[in-house]
Parts: sequence; C-alpha cells; structure tokens
Amino acid sequence: MELSNTFVCVMGMGIVFIGLICLVLLCVLMSKIVALTTPAKPFEESAKVSAAPIGAVPAAAVIPNRAELVAAISAAIAEDLGDSIDSFRINAIKRV
Repeated sequence: MELSNTFVCVMGMGIVFIGLICLVLLCVLMSKIVALTTPAKPFEESAKVSAAPIGAVPAAAVIPNRAELVAAISAAIAEDLGDSIDSFRINAIKRV
C-alpha cells in the first residue's frame, strides 16, 4: 500500500497542529494551577518594595576604575565609527 505525498503532508501538519494545541492547553492549565497556589501580594506592598527614591544611587553604580571604563567605552566607539579616539569627547556616562 503506497500513500500519496499529499496525504503524508496533511497528516504530518495535522499531528503537529494537534501537538501545538495540546502544548497551549498544558501551558494554560499550568498557569491557572500556579495562580491558585501562589498567594497574591497586595498592590501597595509590591509598589513599596519596588519604589526607590529618584536621587538615590545604588551601591552597585559606584565604579572603582572610572578612567578605565571611559577608555574602554572610547575605544569601542572609535572602533565602531572607524575613527580615532581624538575625534570625539565623552562628556557624561549614564546608566540606561
């Protein structure tokens, strides 16, 4: 018994489609189970934890070797522009 190419192609796509539907259903089911078992935080509590003063600088933002950082950034910019380091000046470095 020989199967046509069209039948094999349609059956393959059908099996993949059914598998993807099962995967989506399992993800939705797991999401609902996790939502039921995990206690929800009140909005005010989560906002208090994530809020930081605007002028506050985290301890990780202090750079011990600032001159080396500026030199490395200057070299990277010069390499990208294909120009020399003397052709531009870095005025400020801000974390994005």
